[in-house]
Amino acid sequence: MGMDSAQFPTLESKAPVNKGPKRDLDFLLDIPLEISVELGRTSMLINDLLQLGQGSVIELNKLAGEPLEILINHKLIARGEAVVVNEKFGVRITDIISPIERVKQLA
Repeated sequence: MGMDSAQFPTLESKAPVNKGPKRDLDFLLDIPLEISVELGRTSMLINDLLQLGQGSVIELNKLAGEPLEILINHKLIARGEAVVVNEKFGVRITDIISPIERVKQLA
């Protein structure tokens, strides 16, 4: 049984052709972003703030063991857990906020 090339039509590329100038977005890679990790938050009265001294304890709104919040430019993008790397604190990402949730934060 010989195979006839007429049985197998050739496939033509249907990819769109970019006729405009190539948009080079590599310049975005060098924009610095502020990354912070938040352990928790609280509110206090100015009077209570003035009473703080060395050894004072401030209670936060998070329970021990809850994930830390990872913020980029003050926007929540992920959650993680504290780790120690070469005697410095670090954070291991355990959950990344979905793009839909991140867009909701902008509103």
